[in-house]
Amino acid sequence: MKKHFLLAIIATAIAAMPTSSCMAQRTYSPFCFWYWMYGAVSKPAIQADLVAMKDAGLRGTYLMPIYSSERRPEYNGQANQLTPAFWDMVGYSMQQCDSLGLELGIHICDGFALAGGPWFTPEESMQKVVWTEEIVEVGMDKSNAKASKKYGKKAKMAAPYKFRLDAYKGEGYKDIAAFAVPIKHKVDEVKATNMAMSDGVTSDEKNIIRANAPCSFSFDFPNGTVVRTVEITPSGTNIQNQRLKVEYSLDGKTFNYITTFTPARQGWQNTAAAATFTLPEYIKNNANSPLTLRFSWSPDGTEPGSEDLDAAKWKPTLRLKGIRFFQNPKIHQWEGKAAYAWRVAEETTDKQVPAEFCPTLYDIIPLEMSEDGTVSIPANCPGTYHIIRMGHCSTGQMNATAGGGKGLECDKFSKAAVNKLVDNWFCKFMELPHSNTVKYLHVDSWECGCQNWSTNFAEEFRARRGYDIKRWLPLFAGIPVVSASESERVLRDVRLTINELIHDVFFTTVRERAHKMGMQFSSESIAPTMVADGLDHYKYADFPMGEYWLNSPTHDKPNDMLDAISGAHIYGKNIVQAEGFTEVRGVWDEDPASIKTLLDRNFALGMNRLFFHVNTHNPWMDKKPGMTLDGIGLFFQRDQTWMPEAKPFVDYITRCSALLQQGRPVQDIAVYTGDEMPRRSVLPERLVSMLPGIFGKERVASEAKRLANVGQPMEVSPVGVNHSAGIVDPKDWANCMRGYQYDSFNPDVLLNLATAKDGCMVLPGGAKYRIVVVPGVRPMNPDGIIGKEAKAKIEELRKAGVAVIDKTFTDDDFSRYGLKRDAVLPNGIAYTHRSANNGEIYFISNQKNGDVTFTAQFRDTANGTPYIYNAVDNTVSAWSSETISLPANGSCFVLFPKNSIAEMLSCLPEQPAEKTEVTAKPEREPIALTNPYTLTLKEAGATMTLDALKSWTEIEEGNLRYFSGHGKYSTTVKLKKKPSGNEKLQLGKVINIAHVWVNGIDCGIVWTAPYEANIGKALKKGVNTIEIEVVNTWANALRGMDEGKAPYDGIWTNAKYRMDKPHLLPAGLLGPVTIK
Repeated sequence: MKKHFLLAIIATAIAAMPTSSCMAQRTYSPFCFWYWMYGAVSKPAIQADLVAMKDAGLRGTYLMPIYSSERRPEYNGQANQLTPAFWDMVGYSMQQCDSLGLELGIHICDGFALAGGPWFTPEESMQKVVWTEEIVEVGMDKSNAKASKKYGKKAKMAAPYKFRLDAYKGEGYKDIAAFAVPIKHKVDEVKATNMAMSDGVTSDEKNIIRANAPCSFSFDFPNGTVVRTVEITPSGTNIQNQRLKVEYSLDGKTFNYITTFTPARQGWQNTAAAATFTLPEYIKNNANSPLTLRFSWSPDGTEPGSEDLDAAKWKPTLRLKGIRFFQNPKIHQWEGKAAYAWRVAEETTDKQVPAEFCPTLYDIIPLEMSEDGTVSIPANCPGTYHIIRMGHCSTGQMNATAGGGKGLECDKFSKAAVNKLVDNWFCKFMELPHSNTVKYLHVDSWECGCQNWSTNFAEEFRARRGYDIKRWLPLFAGIPVVSASESERVLRDVRLTINELIHDVFFTTVRERAHKMGMQFSSESIAPTMVADGLDHYKYADFPMGEYWLNSPTHDKPNDMLDAISGAHIYGKNIVQAEGFTEVRGVWDEDPASIKTLLDRNFALGMNRLFFHVNTHNPWMDKKPGMTLDGIGLFFQRDQTWMPEAKPFVDYITRCSALLQQGRPVQDIAVYTGDEMPRRSVLPERLVSMLPGIFGKERVASEAKRLANVGQPMEVSPVGVNHSAGIVDPKDWANCMRGYQYDSFNPDVLLNLATAKDGCMVLPGGAKYRIVVVPGVRPMNPDGIIGKEAKAKIEELRKAGVAVIDKTFTDDDFSRYGLKRDAVLPNGIAYTHRSANNGEIYFISNQKNGDVTFTAQFRDTANGTPYIYNAVDNTVSAWSSETISLPANGSCFVLFPKNSIAEMLSCLPEQPAEKTEVTAKPEREPIALTNPYTLTLKEAGATMTLDALKSWTEIEEGNLRYFSGHGKYSTTVKLKKKPSGNEKLQLGKVINIAHVWVNGIDCGIVWTAPYEANIGKALKKGVNTIEIEVVNTWANALRGMDEGKAPYDGIWTNAKYRMDKPHLLPAGLLGPVTIK
């Protein structure tokens, strides 16, 4: 009786729900990236692309033209960026979007990375500090007390830098200052007199040292030498050359340990600078003994790789391009600390740089310098000097993926440069008819390296830090000043100033320009390429955006996702966008069911608006699948085989997004990033040692094993990509804190936004956290740096009743602080929780490829009747027990309304259906469909009769075993009794998507488990006609094309990657098919 009463309530509630308009339906719909490749664009294909997007249920697309016809002239592109033909195509696209009701977003510049163009001179581009240096002796002339002729009073120094791009060679350099630094110890580079290598080490014609197994190599130096600094130049992005053990000998026989190099944390774009390692003091002086340094390497102990140690993802082999030795100590890892590259390393110690090697500010003599580069050296200061001429020039970075709009990257610290960029690119789109369709200005992939200077940097530094950075300029060359600790402090101030400028100038200007034009501003992650706070910039974005990759462990971006999610939450941004399913080597075997688990996992993380990567414009109407981003991406485009069947998948995404945009996220824990710079959100694996009880014993053990990386196991994924098997796989970390969720927060939020209320840290955007975790030493904060202001504010929160954990916490949960687990779920079930005014929303996802039934408990129940909402089939039912059943990779919402279920579901684009409950009557026996099937392979124009279902790969006629496309099955079944109206057609095994008709009535598209369609309303007593159209992926047809056995004409693509084995994928309807 209770079930029937609840069903009546649901039915009444559903009937009361308003009917959503088309625009309201699309409010929560996903977008896609739309790439135009190589200037190859056509109007018929533009229209076809946009119609396919609309038919699939997308809200809109972000347009990004990529490369020009010069890169691939064989495609005969006629619409290179900035040409009249290009603007004609853009205008046509806008007109089509306007007629279809689609929204457009435009990237900030040509290409997708990042913010440059041909309008910028070297002086207006990203700048870096450069220098030349000489050792000069200044002596007193006996006759006139001026510098002797031997030593000279003046020295002419070459400009430090010739710009590396031919088009601008020699341009763009500007002097900053010149200095004379007194030399108290030997500072020059020292050359080895001999090099010896153990077995297994080779050196090629380019002098690159190579080894694949444990080895050593040594260098002999002249008598009296003390090497204090070693500069490593990697070969490519090799990390193993930064893991060397260093020993010394004064007799060539007995070796003593000095240190083992630890690589700085570093991102994927890490080739802009060498890596300097400063040796701790191992001998005070070397009177006259020979010196031998031995470097030993072994892959043992290497990390398995991560986003902040990207090069460790690859096979651990040694590749060393260059090694230099210096007798003076430099700032340890100064290249990253001076922001030539995105790196984080431990601070320099006094043992590495003793005080006697550090000139004071008063020792450093500013020099007069003429325009021709002549510096004047004071004659009344005899001695040996390190003369440094310092200036700045362009970094040479360009928007690399651009075409006709390719040029130098704009100066990110110059408002004028940023405005010039917007004026010359984005504003040109807004001048076109139908530009009303453009709603978004987007900043996509940060691939422009770092910047550490600009014409206004010294002025900005003084205004922000209160002292003159020019006095400390030698630090930019790695020269310690005053002391090791003072040098580190000033360089951190440099990085902090860079962070502030990138936000106060670049992001602020872009946001202001976007808003002035009525646009909304979206941005992807700035890390790990530009030295910055990876959360700060999301304060300026209307729509923070991350990205996640499909089947691409080496390129996946879990930290990007956490940056965007945490950045959105702490800055009060409701929408968290994500570029989804980017794949480094797509092999055309993907379908909606195969990517659903990844989608749901990111929903559970906090994403609530998806952008498909990628919809590549195929300019040809007679070539399929056509153009791609050179094989990168999901291929979510009009000539994907299953694109006509994509709408139910998109509808699922839309429904999930609708509910996940309601209310606010419930994250109980806030994790402080610390004050190191650069910084970003804290990964869950970095919290295991801090919260071992929360993660559990199994996780502690598995993480220890992963980090030990014994034997350095490797795996291949995707095809042809051999990498460390120990890279963190996000699927293994679903609900890793076992019922608790966390955000990361940064110093800006701590010092400027956070307050305490009712024992929680609360933020203006609505976020509140019962627990604040302050990690100590960790890879991205190797010295555990937390500033005085931050410490004081954390203590203030603690005194106000906020639970602050700053030491290892071993409890199994946070009950000692009155905080129970938000959800109690088994392993393999991901979840997220949002709290809305009208109720509590829990989304749960089965991350396993198998059916599960489990008991679930939730903390916040609103004391109401709970409901289960299924976003796949848009049905709702009362939840009358604690047990939940989900199919393989299935998901559902558990809803706890405060008032009515109708109110909670009113955000959905269409009314949900009442879920049919199983009655107490005995079920009818399933009816198997055993009659022969007529199968028509649409694209091949072939028809055949099948007595039994089988894979299309077993068809022997012609080349049909390679068929990819749509195959329609038709058969009949006779029912002896009148249908109940609740019957389902269970399809058994379907590869990959099925569309079902019964008696000519459309019964829907089935794209995921349990692969069944509701057909009760279409059945009748007697003979029924069943039609099932199945579509598979392109994988088999492309294999056939490669082998000269294409199943039909017109198959072509520029995507070059295929499955790793020469086999065909099963395809079609395999059954068994039954009516139940």
